[in-house]
Formats: sequence, structure tokens, C-alpha cells
Amino acid sequence: MNTAWPLTIYYDASCPLCAREMHALAAHDANARLRLVDCSPPSFADAECAAAGIGREALMQAIHARDGEGRWHRGIAVFELAYRGAGIEGIAALWAHPWLRPIWERAYPWVALHRMGLSRLGFSRPFGWLVAMLARRAQRRARACRDGRCE
Repeated sequence: MNTAWPLTIYYDASCPLCAREMHALAAHDANARLRLVDCSPPSFADAECAAAGIGREALMQAIHARDGEGRWHRGIAVFELAYRGAGIEGIAALWAHPWLRPIWERAYPWVALHRMGLSRLGFSRPFGWLVAMLARRAQRRARACRDGRCE
């Protein structure tokens, strides 16, 4: 999936699972491709969202993003783009895989609906750790390639 950077991601920062994943991606975004916007405050208002007819309720039901050319993305497409933007191509490829994508598309609404419960069960800690570990690994590989030591 091609996109124009930066990718502005509208996410629920009040959700520990969402916040850990997005903050881990942003922390490893070496090329400043990702911009995070917390849409969780009840008073949230955004001119770009309003112009597109996307209200806070829709943003809280599913993750949304707007790319550098003003195109909107929702759900699994956002995760694919976010991981690609952070340079974690292996995970981006898993989100985009033609056999797996239908599974992700069916599972995501359930995860989004139950994200707070999943966070209370502790899913945010290992998930955040996994994202951070994969991001560090991707950065090491990118550095090695820049230094002429690609595998």
C-alpha cells in the first residue's frame, strides 16, 4: 500500500493497549513519518475530521489515519501503514498479507470493542514490549544496511 507521509493517526490514548502500541511505533519512527492525535477527550475536535465527516464516535470505534495527501484510512490499513512508517516492514507485511488480512479485518472490530478489557487483562504490557523489540530490530537492520553490512 502506497502512502504519502506523514501519516496522522487518530487513536484512543485513554486505552493502555492503543497508547502502548502507538507510542512504541512513534518512539522508533526515525524518519518522522507518524503523527499521533489523541481523539479520546470528550471535547475532541479536529478540522480535518470535521471536513471529512468523521466524528469522535467513529474515531473511538476504529483507528483512523489521514496521509500526507489527505486520503483517509481506517482499521487494519492504518496498522499496516503505521508499521511501515516506523520501518517495521516485517509486521507491515503481516498486516497486508492476502491470506491473513481477512482474518485481521474480522478480528479487529472485536479487539477494538474490547480494548479496555484486554488492557485490564494485561495485554498492553507484552504487546508494547513486542512492538518495541521489533522496532529496535528493524532499526538495527536498517543501520547495518546503511553501513554496508546487509544480510
